[in-house]
Amino acid sequence: MWEFLNGRAALSYTPRMRIYEYQGRDLLASYGVPVPAGQMIESIEAAAGAFKMVTAGQASPLAVVKAQVHAGGRGKAGFVKLVKTAAEAEAAARFMLSNRMKSPQTPPEGLEVKRLLIAQAVDIAARPGGGAEEFYLAVTTDRGTRRNILIASREGGVDIEQVAHDRPEAIAKVPLHPIAGLQPFQARDTAYRLGFAGKHAGQAADIMLKLARLFVEKDCTLAEINPLVITAGTGGAPGPVMAIDAKFSFDENAIFRHKDIAGMDDPGEQNPLERRAAKFGLNYIALDGSIGCLVNGAGLAMATMDVIKLHGGEPANFLDVGGGATEEAVTEAFSIILSDRAVKGVMVNIFGGIMKCDIIAQGIVNAATKFKNPDGSTGFKVPLVVRLEGTNVEAGRKLLEGARGSLPTLQAATDLTDAAKKVCAAVA
Repeated sequence: MWEFLNGRAALSYTPRMRIYEYQGRDLLASYGVPVPAGQMIESIEAAAGAFKMVTAGQASPLAVVKAQVHAGGRGKAGFVKLVKTAAEAEAAARFMLSNRMKSPQTPPEGLEVKRLLIAQAVDIAARPGGGAEEFYLAVTTDRGTRRNILIASREGGVDIEQVAHDRPEAIAKVPLHPIAGLQPFQARDTAYRLGFAGKHAGQAADIMLKLARLFVEKDCTLAEINPLVITAGTGGAPGPVMAIDAKFSFDENAIFRHKDIAGMDDPGEQNPLERRAAKFGLNYIALDGSIGCLVNGAGLAMATMDVIKLHGGEPANFLDVGGGATEEAVTEAFSIILSDRAVKGVMVNIFGGIMKCDIIAQGIVNAATKFKNPDGSTGFKVPLVVRLEGTNVEAGRKLLEGARGSLPTLQAATDLTDAAKKVCAAVA
């Protein structure tokens, strides 16, 4: 998954779970962060009732209907709509639940929308000099400094990645103490730097402290509010600071400690291949290239992808089979990789440690020989380049050489560079 930090995108391999916006709002509310009233619905028929519930008591009813999917770009795609009547809410629900949402952050075919959030619309105060009082606030982990960090900006309600790229000075980054966490003085200082004043500075600082505490206590990998706003209020006086959007992801390695969070998971929103890989203990992330990668170890996988790109190729995936690299795992890994029709060749890069190279090589040969193609035939049809190193490497290489008769697409490589050159040439 791509995660933003330090003005660039960094690929992180910590297994993570995401939740929907409506769940994130509920989580914020449970920590005392003010959020607008809202209700999640799953049918067109429920829209009118939800609209009436969230706008009860308003002189001029106004609500927002938002598609609940794990992707951004909803507004530009037409899947966030302001509505003034129950009929408009029902029409918006009919559109969103009957169409797939497509944005730069979704697959080309788009995402099916199964849930909607109907929430009370918030009138945002105007900023002196123009614009709205919208801010960005998040807590995540800075892998460079190996510390949790608060990220804040006056440029809320927009793509923070673009802001960081164009105006890095607009992003405030505050490291959290490893034990004490975010300190009150840091929160107040950040609030003033963002332009909050008076009671709003105190409210914003309080929200920062609560968000930082939530991040740690719930083992989050990202806790984000975008935007955090100053509401317009009534009688000309600005209203309170409020969170009107929320995004959370959690470290799956720690989910066992949080049954409440685990219950929020929706497996249907996960990439089917990633979900399938997880069942076999494989770490798989789909990419956009044509060379499938099967590697044991995350660091080795990163190096493999780098070397492939260095020699003119494009990796089609990140796939770490782990230290065991059993025949069953390798077989399933091949199946997952070749489920991507864009894959024109596969590179296997294995370092044998406790699991010896000859055992790994035999597993690779068996898996590749028995592999079933969509047309019913068996055996690999795409180029397969294998590089082995480590314990019993010579025995492993002899096994690969002896398998050339049953696997004509198999090529053994002497080192990582040789493997990258061979697979890139094979798919060119």
